[in-house]
Parts: sequence; C-alpha cells; structure tokens
Amino acid sequence: FQNEINEVPFFDIQLPYELALKIFQYLGKTELGRCAQVSRTWKVLAEDEVLWYRLCQQEGYLLDTSISDHSCWKLALKNCRTRERTLKTNWKNRIGAVSQLQYEVGKILCDVHSCDGVVIAGYTSGEVRLWDTRTWDYTAPILEPVHGPGDAGPQPHVSFVRINSSLAVAAYEDGTVSVWSLMFGREPIHHYQHNQRIQALALGSEGATVATASGFEVKVESPNDRGFWRTTETFEIQKLVNFLNLVPDVTGSPVTVAAAEDIVYLLKVEDPGKILHSVYGQPVTCLDVSAREAAFGVKTFGWLLNEPNQILLYNLETSQCLKKMGNSIGDFTCVNLQNSPPNMLVAGNKDRRVRVFDLRKSESLCSLYAHHLGVSAVQMDDWKIVSGGEEGLVCVWDQRMGTKLWEMHARHPVRHVWFNSHSLITANIPDEKTPRGASIMDDDLTMHRKHRGIIYAYEFSVDQLAVESVLPICRSSYDEVTGYNYNIGLAVPYDNI
Repeated sequence: FQNEINEVPFFDIQLPYELALKIFQYLGKTELGRCAQVSRTWKVLAEDEVLWYRLCQQEGYLLDTSISDHSCWKLALKNCRTRERTLKTNWKNRIGAVSQLQYEVGKILCDVHSCDGVVIAGYTSGEVRLWDTRTWDYTAPILEPVHGPGDAGPQPHVSFVRINSSLAVAAYEDGTVSVWSLMFGREPIHHYQHNQRIQALALGSEGATVATASGFEVKVESPNDRGFWRTTETFEIQKLVNFLNLVPDVTGSPVTVAAAEDIVYLLKVEDPGKILHSVYGQPVTCLDVSAREAAFGVKTFGWLLNEPNQILLYNLETSQCLKKMGNSIGDFTCVNLQNSPPNMLVAGNKDRRVRVFDLRKSESLCSLYAHHLGVSAVQMDDWKIVSGGEEGLVCVWDQRMGTKLWEMHARHPVRHVWFNSHSLITANIPDEKTPRGASIMDDDLTMHRKHRGIIYAYEFSVDQLAVESVLPICRSSYDEVTGYNYNIGLAVPYDNI
C-alpha cells in the first residue's frame, strides 16, 4: 500500500510522499503515534522505517546498524527501551547472576583489570589469567610467560596487569614486561626489561601503546607501521613515579601523564620534560586522564595552612588549571574522569565519602557516606555510582536520590570496579601477599581461600542462560522460592544440593 501512495493529504492540499516525510521527521514518538490515528495514509507515513530508524539512533540504540538490519524499527526501539528499563530494575533490586572467577593454582591475587567484560588477573605464582565474562562458562586461557615452565626457580610475582580491546600487558617484580595480543594466541608478541622494579604501568584505552615507569625512567613502547615493537620514547624525570596514564584519542606520537610525588609531568616527544603541576610538599594521591583533561588529588597541609585537600583539573592542551574542587580533610584516594558522563567527575576519599563533581562548578553535587576505612575504587554513569572500600565493601548508589541500593562484602580491599549497562566486575585484592602461615597454605585449602583475594562478576541481563552461571548450591528446581536478599532461587528439596 505504501508503494501506491504518491500524494499525501495535508489538510486542504496534497503533498508528495517525500516532502510529507520531511515534515514528519521533526516529530517525536508521541506525536507520530497521534498522527498514525488520523487516517490510513497518515498511519503509513507515521510508521515509515526511516523515521523510526532516526529516532532509534537519536536515543543511542543500535548505533552500529544500518536501516536494512531490522524489518520493523518501531518494534526494535520498543524492545530496546523495554530492555533498558528491565536492566535498570535488575540493577536496583540486585536481580541477576553472580559468579566468582576462581583460580586455585595462582596463589595470592596481585592485580586485576578489565575491558568490556574481559578480565585479566595476575598472581603471586607469576601466572596471568584471562576470563571472558561475556560467555556463560567463563573459561579462558592462561597467558604463557616468556620464561618457560622449565626455568629454574619460582617465577617472579606479577606487579601490574592491564587490558584493552586488543592487548593484554603484565609487569613482573623483576622488571620484566610482557605484551600479548588477544587475537594471536597465548604467546607474548613483545617483551622488554627494566633494570629495577616497575612502579607503574599504563596501557592506552585503544590502540597499541604501553608505558612503564621504573626508577627515574618512563619508557613508552608501541609497534611501527610494519608491526615491529620498538621503544618510542624514554623520559628521564626527577622523582619516582606513583601514577601513570596514557592520554586517549591522541593522533601521532603518544602523550603520557605521570605523577611523581608532588610533580605532575606531561610527557611528549617534542617537549619531554614539561611540568604540568608542581607544589613542593603537596604530593599527588590519585590521577585520571581523559582526552583533553587531567584530574588529580593533591594532599595539602590542612592542619598547618588551613588549606583543605583538593582535586585539580588541568587542560592538557593549554596546561592551565581549570578548576580546584573539593574541601576535604581526608586525602582523595581515587578519581574517575575518563569513564564518567560529560562534565562530571567522581572521587573517593579517606574521609569515607564518595563525591560527585560538576566540572562547570566547583562544589560537589552530592556526597555519599560510604566506607568505614576509606574509598579505594569508584565509577559512575548517568544514574548510578559503584564504589569499593578498603574494608571490602562494594556499594551501589542511586546518584539522583543519593541513596544506597545494595551492598556486598568480601574479606580484602576493593581495588578494581568496572561496569557497563548489564554487568559489573569487582576485585578484592589482599595487601599482604605472603600471609602468616603461608607455608601451610599449599595443603590447607580453607586457609588458601581465606587469603587469596577474589573476583566477582555480576550479570543483570537475566535470561534463560543466567541460571547456568549461578553457583550450583543456589540453583533451584522451583522458580517461586527466592533466597533472602539475593533474588536467586535456592535449591529445594535439599537432596538436589
């Protein structure tokens, strides 16, 4: 019928179909629904696929699809909105599946990082393990080290691990750095060595650039046009580096931001020793970098000069300080700028509070009393905040209401928090890598589980497969029986356990 319409009645005139479509493209969903009730011709026009495809793209759904991928874009938009509402409800009520990413052989957990649901973990045994939480069995390989299993003596502990969409990187206690490609198997594609222990490791959010800091040296490695890895640049600085970040979305040579005690460096090839910020005796306590800005916490002598601890925001292009935010007695322990919504920043503090800042203002939008021993990891999106504390508590907050939705507790400090629309990954990493009684841990599995640290993966998009990732003791043969405060079915009768 649509192919037969050439003229569309618009009150007392007749318009060509293409021109009528141009008029309708300025209408929203509600107006199109009302227009569809006017006449049969208007109904065909109001349900045109071009209009609903454009609305779907405007609302941020199915951005990587073309108009030919769906036969009914109105239904596709409805399904996307329904799924988003369901996910938000599941997040708020903690409805979903929770799994532990366990690796008994790996001894004590040293560091964890994740990207788009893929988790990398390094252990005191020197092994590096990957999990892909987007698959339901959560199986993934162990990345092979450069030194083979036949080498004499124990392997060095893993200091840091990082991962992005294409690479995985691990730094070891002996100054070794290994780089793996996620597409070319488990053997390292690049390997280099520092003379001293590595203090910081950074991996670009996209692309293939690795930066490491050891002693008074920062080294940047990346492949050339032919794929051969080389040292792009080596920077000599005055103090030991505490925090290291690569600036994302940089064209040309990579740009690195390094915080070394009370100095923040902006390291470029054309300007190797540029100092972004330096105030003697005021050390930097946390750092995060976006494409154009750097945010870091500064510890001041508040008891001496009546000057509180603050977060400073610098523009990386002009090297000017844009904002001084916060008015806190405690040190800022973590800050998240890169993953926050536009013009927003979230930070955690030793004074047990999580603060959200609007970068267009200086005061905090909300302050949440969160963790008894200080905040150690934090991330936010447009409606929720996830924070982790030194006491092992993970809290999920409704940002607009300023209320806690739910919390989970494990034994060790929370060192890593990452989430997207449907999943959440948290890691509790012990500070003590060689606990008392470590000699008996190999035989005593209970003692080992007590001290090893733990990684949790939550999945909130519940479907038929979700029950497969629920712990076996919690699987149920009855749908109506739910566990207290968990919303997962308990196994009844007990002979199923």
